[in-house]
Amino acid sequence: MLNKKIILSGIQPSGELCIGNYLGALKQWNILQDKYESIFLVVDMHALTVDQVPSDLRQRCLSFVAQYIACGIDPDKSIIAMQSHVHEHVELMWVLNSLCYLGELNRMTQFKDKSKDKKNVNVGLFTYPVLMASDILLYQADLVPVGADQKQHLELSRDLAIRFNYKYSDTFKIPEPFIPESGARIMSLQDPLKKMSKSDSNLNNIIALLDSNAIIKKKINRAVTDSGSEIKYSEDKPGLSNLIDIYTSLTNEKIEDVEQKYIGKMYSVLKKDLIEIIIDFLGPIKEEYTKIISDKAYLAEVLSDGSEKASFKARRTLSKVYRKVGFVKK
Repeated sequence: MLNKKIILSGIQPSGELCIGNYLGALKQWNILQDKYESIFLVVDMHALTVDQVPSDLRQRCLSFVAQYIACGIDPDKSIIAMQSHVHEHVELMWVLNSLCYLGELNRMTQFKDKSKDKKNVNVGLFTYPVLMASDILLYQADLVPVGADQKQHLELSRDLAIRFNYKYSDTFKIPEPFIPESGARIMSLQDPLKKMSKSDSNLNNIIALLDSNAIIKKKINRAVTDSGSEIKYSEDKPGLSNLIDIYTSLTNEKIEDVEQKYIGKMYSVLKKDLIEIIIDFLGPIKEEYTKIISDKAYLAEVLSDGSEKASFKARRTLSKVYRKVGFVKK
């Protein structure tokens, strides 16, 4: 364990975890936990940047932890922790705030997108990338799996680490992006030019990990396809290509083999088979989830153990930071 590189990732508890999250993140985490010292967070503090119903947020956080485990994240191999259980996240954030420039945050495209057309924009949404930098640097992460939408935030984390190290001497590792070897980008079922998102207000756009079989069937049958009848993976057929991506990602078949299999067949045949594939794939995850979510004592134990291990790492980093910036030891 001592020689392993540290990899850190987290998901914000908003909306419903979907197959896009599984194929883009959770599936990778499952593999990575055997190769790296892994820390997987439920970043509940980030969720406060949008309005939340407190009881719903609390339940969703526990549900996400249970879904992590049901998808194969093993608490004996990885640290699974709730961000808010480790107070060092916000303490380091304050120090990093004092090193971060207003112009850097103004340039963040995610802030521009999320604040567009909003009357009152909260400061949390603006400083969100600094908290993300704190999440990463606190654990001395070597690698951070990031999608295209988070790349800018990781660059800021790197800049802040370099800036702190230059000003106060070497303290933080400079995190590198982790790019998975393969993995299709799963798109919205109704708008295949847009990424499938767990926070989508239209639930017909996503297949949630906990969707019932009847709901899965309805959503796939309603999924957008394209004009024509040939089952061919092509840029000018984004709807059909997205369904083929889901198919191949869950079966590990090659795209050309799927195309070959459905020569002369209608879209409805592909959809019927895809429904069965998704139902068979999600069945064991849902079964395991039902066991875990009903065992409150087990969930509490996982989170207590995770926060203890995470806090130990976080304290070591923060004590160095506090000493270097000139704070008096308590």
